[in-house]
Amino acid sequence: MTNKQNGSYVAVSAGMLLAGHISVRAKKIVEEADIVLSLMPHPIAENWLASISNKHISLQSYYGEGKHRKQSYDEMIQRILDEVKQGKNVCGVFYGHAGVFAWVPHESVRLARGEGYSAYMEPGISAEACLYSDLGIDPGSFGIHSYEASQFLFYGHQPNVTSYLLLWQVALAGETTARTFKTSRRNLEIFVEYLLQWYPKEHKIILYEAAFLPLDKVRKDELNLEDLPMAKLNLHTTMVVPPAKKMSINKELVEKLGLDELLMNDKQQQV
Repeated sequence: MTNKQNGSYVAVSAGMLLAGHISVRAKKIVEEADIVLSLMPHPIAENWLASISNKHISLQSYYGEGKHRKQSYDEMIQRILDEVKQGKNVCGVFYGHAGVFAWVPHESVRLARGEGYSAYMEPGISAEACLYSDLGIDPGSFGIHSYEASQFLFYGHQPNVTSYLLLWQVALAGETTARTFKTSRRNLEIFVEYLLQWYPKEHKIILYEAAFLPLDKVRKDELNLEDLPMAKLNLHTTMVVPPAKKMSINKELVEKLGLDELLMNDKQQQV
């Protein structure tokens, strides 16, 4: 029987666009693994993985409406570790970047390492990377702050209204049961009420979804903040809140640095 030193695990990032964003290195890992376990958003992606791997198993079956997501995640992780403990070279394939808003890849790597196995995460193209390209946003221009929507609400985060605010998983904003994949309209109304402390109700926001299949269109719907509770939201919808105010020079700091304010203004305009 193979000892545990022969087992290994790699959490691979598949990128956003099916078969188009995965790196050459990541694809090679998939092709050479003894078994591939995937958590992908579409059966077409699972079929593609099955076609390029020695053996493929989907982890989607561990989800269930009314089933606590933590239980689903724990079962997925256990299945991955069970394969590793059999001495196999195991590959987990995850949508987008495996390390972004993803408990299973992080925890499975951590636990495998803790038990003495070789385990690491292979990076990839995330939804945020696609967002910058699709919406023409340079995070260096005004700055970016990024939160999971419910965390932003529950922990009283406050936005810097001179920069972009990215709110992930807005379709679950305020949802606390972890047993459903959508929130209520009332929760979204409370979410909007919270944001109205800093933004006017007619402030334009963008609902963004990266393309997954080659023929998919990027979603970049613009609407007023007050209209969010009526909008169609999917699990992969990201809410983008553009700046509400212009940046202003910190005059006291500029003076301390001995910099000319006009020079700083020119630099700000060129960013």
